[in-house]
Amino acid sequence: MRFSYKYAGHSQINGSARQTSMSFVPDALRDPTFFVGDLNQKIPFREAMSALHDVVVSDLRFKPKDKTAYKTWLKQQEDIWLANAMAGKADVQARLKNIQEELKVVRGQKDKLMAPFYRARQQYFDYIYQRDRAAWYVLDPVITVHPDELFFECFSEDESTYARLGCNYNVFSHINEFACGTTNIDYSQSLYDEFQKIRTYKDTHFKIDPGGFEVATTGEDQYREVKIDLPDSWVRGFLQVSSAMTLPGHTLDLHPMDLYSICLFLRQHKARRSPRSMRFVLEPGQPIQIIFEPWNHVITCHRSIYQGSDSAEIRVWGRRRLLVLERLIPIAQHVRIHLLGTGLPSFYSVDLGDMHFMLGLSGWTSNDWSRMGHFDLMAPRKEVGYGIKQKVIQSMTQQYVSSVSALSNDLNIPADQVEAALTAFTQAGRVMYDLNQQVYRLRELSQEPLKMETLRFADEREQEANTIIDSGKLRVKKSVDLMGNQLLEGVVRYSGKYWESSIKLDAEQRMTDGSCTCGYYIQNKLHRGPCPHMLALRIKHQKNQKPFFHLQ
Repeated sequence: MRFSYKYAGHSQINGSARQTSMSFVPDALRDPTFFVGDLNQKIPFREAMSALHDVVVSDLRFKPKDKTAYKTWLKQQEDIWLANAMAGKADVQARLKNIQEELKVVRGQKDKLMAPFYRARQQYFDYIYQRDRAAWYVLDPVITVHPDELFFECFSEDESTYARLGCNYNVFSHINEFACGTTNIDYSQSLYDEFQKIRTYKDTHFKIDPGGFEVATTGEDQYREVKIDLPDSWVRGFLQVSSAMTLPGHTLDLHPMDLYSICLFLRQHKARRSPRSMRFVLEPGQPIQIIFEPWNHVITCHRSIYQGSDSAEIRVWGRRRLLVLERLIPIAQHVRIHLLGTGLPSFYSVDLGDMHFMLGLSGWTSNDWSRMGHFDLMAPRKEVGYGIKQKVIQSMTQQYVSSVSALSNDLNIPADQVEAALTAFTQAGRVMYDLNQQVYRLRELSQEPLKMETLRFADEREQEANTIIDSGKLRVKKSVDLMGNQLLEGVVRYSGKYWESSIKLDAEQRMTDGSCTCGYYIQNKLHRGPCPHMLALRIKHQKNQKPFFHLQ
């Protein structure tokens, strides 16, 4: 997918002994979005932005050792060894020896000729990595200005970690002007280095430069235009995070010192063998216990009592990604954890007073947000009329932030229809769900409408589910109400095969659990989203429901 950015110069920080001026350059191709103010809470903001940077540069994917040179040498030696084995006469061996000497001279000449190129190439890559590390990354951070807060969003390089830093306006003083909206900002490695120089005794001026949108003919040569091909996975990752945030799960509050105990143990221990999970043992009214495998070391969080009503034991993987939160511990007030289930994503919200840092982790490091987890398939799939959608998005465009109940009251539209419309816009990249405040926020991911035919479905599961429905091969066996939840059981006879599926829906029609006899579910459970037969069962159930009233 082709994205075009246009920046009026580079983001920069100008500092002196008494003050620091911090200027972010926004994308000039998008609607004007700017903010000007003085930074009030300097050290917390510095640490939070540094943690955000740690997410951007994070790449914990397995990197195998480069064996290219060894394999090249081995291939050459295999030819020599084969020739030696087949050489039966002294004259053949002598000729082989001469050829080997000639080859050695030729290879030496080749290495001598190519050495300057190899050195120059390595120096170039080293220069980029040290001086302009942003060139190594694909997507500039996204920044959004709202009437109540300013927030940054980014993904890690391995696409398994999402971070969001939200700052309300108490973080700033003497706010001069701002215009609400979403834009990309030019954020380089040198800018991060300058962040580290922020001090309490210096006045720090924060600016998302309004001048970036003052387009004049005489200043045209000052603009830096960037056109890059973004992999669909980056954009799809943002959509999956927002969908996962709306799913139900177990919520627990953790004391910052308990987070410190987790990070300390991870620093002191590194597992050499499986399993490498971290198990949360939750008992109502009891301290939260965390078990680290494979040592089965138990950390009892005496300061953190589980307030939930149900007992649970949830395993999560990719725990070393939590070290991103390490430098936030001294300024954290408390940590709220939202666990969707074993092997499913988890969210860690660090309360920094007037700031919130949200860390979203996929099920495990190699199970990135975009290709492996399809949590939009578990979100409600209700049909809503075009008129209702237009009313909802117009209201969001005016308010920027609102809850389902508030929109329902303002627009006089049933809450379930409002939520269905917001879910559709979330999956289209126009709206995001704020798990901290449990509200929806307007956030246009790009200036152009996203190509949903390439982003919404990473595989053919939902398409296969609709094919099953259209062919009439699904039969619903049972539909049972369970205290607000609904249990559905069905049988699929398709392509000469037979499967039995069941799903559980909550009051908002979100899929919270399910099972199937197919190979996909047996292998993956719900870690990578529901199988086609479970999706078909839900689609069949929704089609049997009373349709919504469509506004003309």
